[in-house]
Amino acid sequence: MRYQLELFLTALGFFTRVPVPAWVPWSSERMSHAARYFALVGWVVGAAGALGYLALASLLPPAVAVILSMALTIRLTGAFHEDGFADSCDGLGGGWDKAQVLAIMKDSRIGSYGTIGMVLMLLAKAAALMELAAPSAVAPLAGSAASVPPADLLPPGVGVALALLVAHPLSRLAATVVMHRLPYVRADDSAKSAAVARPLAPAELALAATCGLLPLLLLPPAGAFCALLAAMVATAWTARLFLRRLGGYTGDLLGATQQASELSIYLGLLVVAPL
Repeated sequence: MRYQLELFLTALGFFTRVPVPAWVPWSSERMSHAARYFALVGWVVGAAGALGYLALASLLPPAVAVILSMALTIRLTGAFHEDGFADSCDGLGGGWDKAQVLAIMKDSRIGSYGTIGMVLMLLAKAAALMELAAPSAVAPLAGSAASVPPADLLPPGVGVALALLVAHPLSRLAATVVMHRLPYVRADDSAKSAAVARPLAPAELALAATCGLLPLLLLPPAGAFCALLAAMVATAWTARLFLRRLGGYTGDLLGATQQASELSIYLGLLVVAPL
C-alpha cells in the first residue's frame, strides 16, 4: 500500500504543482509506473476546480466564477497540459514533416498557431462551462426530474462542479489511453515524458480506467453516456492524427489529447443540458 501511495504522490508531483513529501523517492522506473494514477490526479484537479467554483459562485457572477476556477486549475497544474496543447498546435500547424514538427514542438517559444489555438481552447471551455452554469443545465446533469429538486433549490453551480469533477479525470484517462496504445516518437530521452513513455500493464490500465470512469457515476445515464462518447471520439481523433502525422505521440501531444477531451466532455454534457 505504501508503494502505491508513493506512486500516486509521484504522479501528483509530476503533473501538478502540489508539493509532495520529501520521503517520496523518485526514479524513472517509478515514474513510468506512476502513469496508472494519471486519471486519479484529475480527481484532485477537478475537486479543486469544483470547490473553487462553488465558493466563488456564491459571491460572484457565474461567468467570473468560471474564469477564476479555470485559472485555479491552471495554476494548480502549472499549465502543464495547456502548454502541450499550444506546442502541438505550433508543431502540427507549422511543420511539414515529422522532423520539423518535433523541432517546432521542442522550441520553448510560442507561435501563431499555438497562441490562436490556446486562446480559442480557453474561450471554448469557458463558454461551455458558462452554459452549464445556467439554471436549466442543473437538473439534467444532477439527475432525473423525479429525483432532483427544482433547480432553484440546488446549490449554485452544480452543473459546472459536476462537469469539472468528471472531465478532469476522464480527459486524463484519454491521454493515458493514447500513451498506452501509441509508440513514443522522440529519440531524446531528456524529454519530460520519456520517463512515462511505455505501455501500461493490464492491471495498471484497469486501475487507470477505474479512476477515470468512476466519476461518471455522479451523472445520470444520459449525461454519463454523452461525456464518455465525447471523450472516446476526441481520443480516437487525436490518436489517428498523431499516427498519421508522426507515427506516435510525444508529451506535448498527450497534453493536446487531454485538452481536446476535456473540451469535448463539456460539449457532450451540453447535449443533455440544453438551454
